[in-house]
Amino acid sequence: MNRIFGYGNKKSHDQVLQESSQAMDQAQQGLQHRLSTLDTQIAQINFQLQAIQKKMAAMKSSVGKKPLRAQALKLLNKRKQLEQMRESIDAQSWSMTQAQMTSDNLKNTMVTVNALKSTNKALKAQYGKIDIDKLQDMQDEMMDLIDQGEELQQVLATNFVGNDIEDIDEGELDAELEALAEEDLTAMMDAELDVGNANEIPSYLSGTVPKFIDEETGAEQALESAQ
Repeated sequence: MNRIFGYGNKKSHDQVLQESSQAMDQAQQGLQHRLSTLDTQIAQINFQLQAIQKKMAAMKSSVGKKPLRAQALKLLNKRKQLEQMRESIDAQSWSMTQAQMTSDNLKNTMVTVNALKSTNKALKAQYGKIDIDKLQDMQDEMMDLIDQGEELQQVLATNFVGNDIEDIDEGELDAELEALAEEDLTAMMDAELDVGNANEIPSYLSGTVPKFIDEETGAEQALESAQ
């Protein structure tokens, strides 16, 4: 029965808003057209009044001005009516503009609400896959691993440094320093002795003095004196 009388298919909120927006757009266009028509008529009346005013200014006889004044009075009354109509239509247009703005804001609000609903649904689906207890257990395991790593680093550092250093007392330390000081003095003394002996003749040269190749032998000298 509802389908027969036209009540079968109910329109959604989006369809209702869309149809109302289209209806308001058409009504707004009609009001704007009427406003532009009234503006044109008012401008024409003002033009006619200006022409009458010029004619009256050029006339000196008051008798000739009477019909012009009557015509100007009719035009003024007509312009006043048109202006009242224009104000009424302008008020309707403003009301339609406000209604359209309200409808647009409602549509934007609905779009925002739908977006929030979709986002909320997606977030619930994603966060629902996360087990908080497992995440907390994983964090605890990570902290334990970090602590174990720090302990390993400390053990490795201790092995590299060695434990014998802690057993050395002050007496051993003083003896080691004195030994190092004596070694330095001995090295310095050896260096000085080496420098002092540098001016002496080496042992392998202390016997006979070698002859140079350029020196003449005894036979060569006798031969030269005989000549």
